[in-house]
Order: sequence, then structure tokens, then C-alpha cells
Amino acid sequence: QVQLVESGGGLVQPGGSLRLSCAASGSIFSINAMGWYRQAPGKERELVAAITPGDSTNYLDSVKGRFTISRDYAKNMVYLEMSSLKLEDTAVYYCNAEGVRIWRFGQPNDYWGQGTPVTVSS
Repeated sequence: QVQLVESGGGLVQPGGSLRLSCAASGSIFSINAMGWYRQAPGKERELVAAITPGDSTNYLDSVKGRFTISRDYAKNMVYLEMSSLKLEDTAVYYCNAEGVRIWRFGQPNDYWGQGTPVTVSS
């Protein structure tokens, strides 16, 4: 079975920085895209950043220039560097792995981590 485990969330003051990490483990042959989503209280989950093979990235408009997504293909890990954090960045951040195959011709599936909370507060 494939598991995603996030780490790095916590409490930070406005203007501060955090680095989130997500490790995909299990019997993995390949992963297509990996990304970070977030869900604030009372709001829908939204895509924050995603990265595809070849390192093509896309970002939520409100985090452009402040957040950077990167990926370690050998370790099946994805990172989110967050800087200049704002109060409105407060949310639970979820890691997503899209198009995961456990063997070359296997059915691709998507997986989610359990989430890591990020609280921006003074």
C-alpha cells in the first residue's frame, strides 16, 4: 500500500517561513504529479502548488512569489517552502500524489496524506 506522510507544519508569526515535506512510501513504480493542497476552516480544499515530471509547476495566485514547490524524484518526496507567511495562509496542508503506479502497467491511483496544520498568528 502507498502512504504519504507530511511533516513541517506548525505555528509561525506573520512574515515567517516554514518548510513542509511529504514522503511517499510503499511499493511505488512511478508517480505523475505531486502537489500541496490546503483547507482552511469553513472553506473548500484548494490547490496550493503542484509539480509534474520535468519540474513544470503551477501555483495558487495568492502564493506566487512566496511559496516554492520542489521534488526529489529518487526519494519520492515533495517539499513546499513557504515564506512571507500571512494570516490567510492558516490551514491544514495536504500532500497529494497523482497517477501513482505500483508497477509499469498498473492502474494509476491518487493518494493523500493525513495533513499537517499551519497556523500563522502573532
